[in-house]
Amino acid sequence: MNPFVYQQLPVRIRFGEGAVKQLSEEAGLAGLRRVLVLCTPEQKSQAQMAADLLGDRFDAIFDGAAMHVPSTVVAEAATLAARRGIDGIVAIGGGSTLGLAKALALKEGYPIIAVPTTYAGSEMTTIYGITEDGRKKTGRDKRVLPQTVIYDPVLTETLPLEMSVTSGLNAVAHAVEALYAPDTNPIVVLMAQEAIRAMASGLKGLGTSPTARSECLYAAWLAGAALGTTTMGLHHRICHVLGGKLNLPHAAMHAVVLPYVLRYNAAHIAPTLNRISVALGVGLVTDVPHELRSLGISLGIPNSLSALGMGPERIDEITEELLESGAYVNPAPLQRPGLQKLLLSALHGDW
Repeated sequence: MNPFVYQQLPVRIRFGEGAVKQLSEEAGLAGLRRVLVLCTPEQKSQAQMAADLLGDRFDAIFDGAAMHVPSTVVAEAATLAARRGIDGIVAIGGGSTLGLAKALALKEGYPIIAVPTTYAGSEMTTIYGITEDGRKKTGRDKRVLPQTVIYDPVLTETLPLEMSVTSGLNAVAHAVEALYAPDTNPIVVLMAQEAIRAMASGLKGLGTSPTARSECLYAAWLAGAALGTTTMGLHHRICHVLGGKLNLPHAAMHAVVLPYVLRYNAAHIAPTLNRISVALGVGLVTDVPHELRSLGISLGIPNSLSALGMGPERIDEITEELLESGAYVNPAPLQRPGLQKLLLSALHGDW
């Protein structure tokens, strides 16, 4: 076996149906006494449930979390947190809520208890992003990693089908990039391949299998943990640029873009394509990107960026920003003609 380095992330996990009922216990173990609960406007009822479970440890709710973490929202939440003298955060929701929690942790050092209600998997990474002036600035910092994550499949039962699928394929994107990252290793490969297998199985079983939601949440955990210890590539770069500039729906954007990025990288990632193929249960097929795209289409999600609200007029501008890739490492070289072809194909859903 080749030498490798694997850095285990120090996160406490509580997983299972009804696990959220132990929220107050987990807050106590984390030493929290004045907790700010974060959510989006649509999830205030779940935030109130968390507040009730926290009991005397609860202090206030901030329900203004928004997609791609606008800096103005971070400032508003930070002002409330400082005014209330809170000593920790419970983030209940999806990537928007956890992104806000991470921004506050980065700014003020608040410990986080994450209670995911989608399958994004961001709760298992040190990756953060904040959008300001049309640019989503991302980075990694150990301060933003939640101290505890509570995975309760019951909380995802009301997640609409389309959002469940796009969220799940967002997690698959994390696993895929972890498989071909330059700093991947045998532990990450095991987690990422199992994440893809479990997510594909769970998504196909939504609405029919009583264990599908648990399987999806388990897959999201593994996918996030895999990405959390590896380097991001072109897929995440594209989605961060599109999110910052165009405010496209985060999970749906990931789901649409992933097959096109895989096709762009295909000649450089043969072992990864084989692992994805096996994980999807389709054997060693010749066109893995097409198989992954077909999975999304079969589950009824949008298959183009134009369906999410993007137009062609900013392709050149987006391409230029992608070429400023910075810390993002990708198997295939980033070249203008290939990137523009990728973006135009994803824009129109061409294959």
